[in-house]
Amino acid sequence: MRLIITEKDNAARRIAEILSEGSASAQRRNGVNVYRWGDTRVVGLSGHVVGVDFPAEYSDWRDVEPVELIDADVTKEPTQENIVTTLQQLAEKADEATIATDYDREGELIGKEAYELIREVTDAPVDRVRFSSITEREVREAFANPDDIDFDLAAAGEARQIIDLVWGAALTRFLSLSARQLGDDFISVGRVQSPTLKLIVDREREIQAFDPEDYWEIFADLQKNGAGFEAQYFYDDDGKEAERVWDEGDAEAAYADLQGVDAATVTSVRRRTRTDSPPTPFNTTAFISAAGSLGYSAQRAMSIAEELYTAGYMTYPRTDNTVYPEDLDEEELLDEFVGAGSFGEDAESLLEQDEITATEGDEETTDHPPIHPTGEIPPKVDLSDDEWEIYELVVRRFFATVAEAATWEHLRVVAEAGGRSLKANGKRLVEPGYHEVYPYSSASENHVPDVEEGEELSMSDVRMEAKQTQPPRRYGQSRLIQTMEDRGLGTKSTRHNSIEKLYDRGYIEGDPPRPTTLAMAVVEAAEEFADHVVSDEMTAQLEADMTAIANGEETLDTVADESREMLKRVFEELRDSREEIGDHLQESLKADKTLGPCPECGEDMLIRRSRQGSYFVGCDGFPNCRNTLPLPSTGEPLVLDEHCEDHDMHHVKMLAGRDTFVHGCPRCEAEKAEESEDEVIGPCPECGAGVAPEEQRGEGGEAAEAHDGELAIKHLRSGSRLVGCTRYPDCDYSLPLPRNGDIEVTDEFCEEHDLPELVVDPDSDDPWELGCPICNFEEYQARTAVEDLEDLNGIGSATAEKLEDAGVDSLDALREVDPDVIATEVQGVSASQVREWQGELEA
Repeated sequence: MRLIITEKDNAARRIAEILSEGSASAQRRNGVNVYRWGDTRVVGLSGHVVGVDFPAEYSDWRDVEPVELIDADVTKEPTQENIVTTLQQLAEKADEATIATDYDREGELIGKEAYELIREVTDAPVDRVRFSSITEREVREAFANPDDIDFDLAAAGEARQIIDLVWGAALTRFLSLSARQLGDDFISVGRVQSPTLKLIVDREREIQAFDPEDYWEIFADLQKNGAGFEAQYFYDDDGKEAERVWDEGDAEAAYADLQGVDAATVTSVRRRTRTDSPPTPFNTTAFISAAGSLGYSAQRAMSIAEELYTAGYMTYPRTDNTVYPEDLDEEELLDEFVGAGSFGEDAESLLEQDEITATEGDEETTDHPPIHPTGEIPPKVDLSDDEWEIYELVVRRFFATVAEAATWEHLRVVAEAGGRSLKANGKRLVEPGYHEVYPYSSASENHVPDVEEGEELSMSDVRMEAKQTQPPRRYGQSRLIQTMEDRGLGTKSTRHNSIEKLYDRGYIEGDPPRPTTLAMAVVEAAEEFADHVVSDEMTAQLEADMTAIANGEETLDTVADESREMLKRVFEELRDSREEIGDHLQESLKADKTLGPCPECGEDMLIRRSRQGSYFVGCDGFPNCRNTLPLPSTGEPLVLDEHCEDHDMHHVKMLAGRDTFVHGCPRCEAEKAEESEDEVIGPCPECGAGVAPEEQRGEGGEAAEAHDGELAIKHLRSGSRLVGCTRYPDCDYSLPLPRNGDIEVTDEFCEEHDLPELVVDPDSDDPWELGCPICNFEEYQARTAVEDLEDLNGIGSATAEKLEDAGVDSLDALREVDPDVIATEVQGVSASQVREWQGELEA
């Protein structure tokens, strides 16, 4: 029997389809899919199915000093026992085995792990196949020319695992214990994560320290034969043209001179033609940047790209290469798109070029080609909207790299009016070139009419604009990844994951990412007491060492020992500052949760969490002061910069995925509820007049006396609104209402429930006719009922199938899974997505 091992189940299914020519069938063994035909079996792993960790005696944070972890043994244990068992059961019966994991450092390590598991049960020969796209041609070619495992490349990946474990665990425990921050809220530190966080914090410091300067700019409208264009005042500044006027008096003088005339004389006309070269092929960083301009996070873009790669539609998305390989026939690939929907006409036009020559970037590697389509074209209906948008981006980038250059004609006009100079720069796209097939790059034109020197133009609408210099912009995710690459932080395969971890740990928020108070404190503590923790030089050196391992120039043990020595020096710096670091971090953790002063005792009002897991606002003076304020039951609170002047309290946003909303000032919301009166709208269906529900009937079944309960519109101190019984808490019947908008009680009644119909925002352009609150709620329940996986937001049939392959085949199973584990098992699904789905189930 021949056994083939792939990195994920979906890759196993795809390869089985190709090699079996569609005849493979799937069987479940130990909850794992095994694809079979003839004497061949294919099984997909779930990424790493064994993990590195410390022995059990090091697991108790309180009993083990963090510094002890530096020299602790590192063990390997199965993390997916059912997959390991299935792999070894199949290997025992195999005459030969083939490793077909992804071809990069991580994939080679996963392949080596599979090799070692196989070696525990058999001496059967094991070979290795490598491919850059899961297409029929490339897969068949790879299997026809097998190779050996690259143990040096795998060792580089293993060194990363060990170094990241030791650094991350030792420093995370030290900081968390110092700040007395344990449980789910521990303070995470990582070898790549922390220097990346410092980049974000440093940029935020620049923004906070920025001192804006005032300047003025002056504009006027010029016209020739009714064709108008904008011109800007400029002056000579030591031989350089300057548009910004830094002195208000000078600006007003120039403005007055220009205002006093109604014509300008052309003094200079300059024309030139510029060639606009097509972009170079996509490597990982350039792809993430382009996807970011379409609104995709780095993590989401890579997840979609991996799905398209596994399906055979594009090449491997983790690559540094920007030069197509010699064996790529660009004309042949273009020909595949002729007649293919929206791509067909563009492909034909490119094939009509006199010569097809692809652009080249500066990086040429031999592992994977640049990212490009494979020529296997999916029907649009088979992809989600996001998948199609990313696929089209990849296709059109390939088109652009083989297209002709664009040509721009530039026209610069200088005119004089009132002794002052004005200039206008026009540009026109003469030959669109690659812009015809690649709409993602700017091709906007600026029209300036053709004028001649000495010509007089009419002038109007002279205006002076006061402006200020702006601070540097925060790093967007794609720019951050580019900066990480420039500084040697992480690899093409890990950078987007490092950013995602910063979000998950609460160090950054928003997009572009902004550091939280805790992030600022962690970086400040590291800079003051152990700057190696956030040093990009140290991390870049370790990255270079791991590359040396891959090239056979260093060994895993040597590099791991050197990193341990570095870490020992870090702990020598930290040893005497533990208490000071802890106090600093605790203050910052508190600052992230502080809303403002308590009106009763003056202590801080903080966001707190009850034993039941709900959030509320409580006084830091507890137990002496028991002042509290409620928060909505939906979402996780985030303190905003926005501030309530009336109560000296920060506003709160409730993070709840797609249902995220701004709660505002908790005191304002509580006071609104206290000032509002309940508005009765009708009888309670459970305890109102004439109602005898089952629980109110006597032992003999006779109707008990009704309690005359009534339904009323109520405003809660948490900011929520509902229709509830006036007999609460004796009767807890309630119906939800929208949080925002005025509610009008109409004169129209529901015949079934004897309740008036409600309208939200009746005076707006788009009022919401809510209707009978009971009918509305019943319709909502039916519409949002979650009965299977595909009822949840973001789970389609393809994702449901992948979740089922990972053992998540029901809503109950989804409730119980570890999001981080599922994120590693299921391609295209992140841990935060899983948490959102679990939140939907609990709502």
